[in-house]
Amino acid sequence: MKQVETIYGTINESAWIKAQQIKLLICDVDGVFSDGRVYMGNDGEELKAFHTKDGFGVKSLLNAGIEVAIITGRKSKIVENRMTGLGVKYIYQGQSDKFAAYQELLTKLNLTPAQVAYIGDDVVDKIVMDDCGLGVAVNDAHPLLLNDCDYTTFTPGGFGAVRELSDLILASNGQLENAEGMSV
Repeated sequence: MKQVETIYGTINESAWIKAQQIKLLICDVDGVFSDGRVYMGNDGEELKAFHTKDGFGVKSLLNAGIEVAIITGRKSKIVENRMTGLGVKYIYQGQSDKFAAYQELLTKLNLTPAQVAYIGDDVVDKIVMDDCGLGVAVNDAHPLLLNDCDYTTFTPGGFGAVRELSDLILASNGQLENAEGMSV
């Protein structure tokens, strides 16, 4: 299979070609935007760490006209605040059926599966990854995802994996050099 050299490393040409079609990036949150750990305080407060590189990637995609959405099983005010702060309009939290939320997004945005990339870290993400155009696993994802995805990031979840995927999508369309975002 032919290979393409990216700023992160060498990837299969098929992932590069699929990235050229993307109009919507859907992301899981825990294990993708964060490292998967949830800090819980005695009074019920919940803390997560988000990487500013991922914020830049989201802003860059949005500025390039590529939509970004979140589909996550957990529900958290922290996630809502972070995503709305980045300009993400499509936030699906508390989703036990990620595929239903994915199908709703396809209909709402009038997209085909080939125009969607999905990045996840665990087996609950597989159903959407298998249906969309570009299924992506972070490099520290569950082995069942790593063995059955179109692209595995070089970067682990919570440390810029979303930025890496954003860069891939923009680069495949010749837009990376003009990326406009903010490290927020």
